[in-house]
Amino acid sequence: MECPGKNSSLGNHTALVEFILIGFSDVPNLQGFLFGVFLIIYVFILMGNSLIIMITKIDPSLQTPMYFFLRNFSFLEICYVSVTVPRLLTDLCRQYGNIALLDCAIQMYFFLILVDTECFILTAMAYDRYVAICNPLLYPVIMNSRLCTQLAAVCWTTAIPMHTLFISVVFSSNFCGCNQLNHFFCDAPPVVQLICGDAFMVEMLTYAVAALGASIPSFLILGSYVKIISSILKLPSATGRAKAFSTCSSHLTVVTLFFASGIIVYMKPKSTYSTGMDKFLSLFYTILVPMFNPIIYSLRNKDVMVALGKFLQKWIVL
Repeated sequence: MECPGKNSSLGNHTALVEFILIGFSDVPNLQGFLFGVFLIIYVFILMGNSLIIMITKIDPSLQTPMYFFLRNFSFLEICYVSVTVPRLLTDLCRQYGNIALLDCAIQMYFFLILVDTECFILTAMAYDRYVAICNPLLYPVIMNSRLCTQLAAVCWTTAIPMHTLFISVVFSSNFCGCNQLNHFFCDAPPVVQLICGDAFMVEMLTYAVAALGASIPSFLILGSYVKIISSILKLPSATGRAKAFSTCSSHLTVVTLFFASGIIVYMKPKSTYSTGMDKFLSLFYTILVPMFNPIIYSLRNKDVMVALGKFLQKWIVL
């Protein structure tokens, strides 16, 4: 059933109290299959990241700043997927997705905070690699435990005031007419599209928040890697260059996957808005990328693989 436009007469007289998350209801025959797939992915993400947290916490050889930030990142991934996936699984199970405005606001609030927190933690990880490669002799002095704790605290708290303001502005606006979100969770772009009347200021605020939360960290990461690559290319040994590149490859892969899909969704012009494509891209960076992260950080990291082997061997013996 088609929704009336947001400027229609219905939209001018009927205030909304809930949204309907369309999700994957357009493929009813695949509901059970999708439920199974997403449940398996969710369990894998929880187990994979929990395993990384345990290994980096108990193994003496992994008590370094790089693995401190990886531990924060893995915990973040657990929180990140838990904001959207349980709700998605519930909607697939009951085959409808009614969500109250307050619940929608809460979900969007925590999702956006965690998205920006991920951007900031990836930036802190890039800075860690920059110091390790460009200033190796000063690395233990610069990346001391106090600085690492302070950076982590900044990463986890910086987005809170920004998104408190953003959510307040969005949900103090009037929603009317169509209450259907062609999405599987309350993401900012599709919700803003349902604001009545002229939503220009809210749309500009959405772009500004996206720029602050994603574009600035991406430029900082890019700047770090420009200096990292420049330093690596100056190394006289091919073996040394390969080893230096290997310490950055996992992080760079995750950064590319996450930022590419996220920036496309949040920074593209309204004229190119496509709910179907946005839903696919959101599925990519909210579920698939977190699924790949434990694999990327374990299979492409010899230290983690060795620690994982010792951990599994210990539990098998027990």
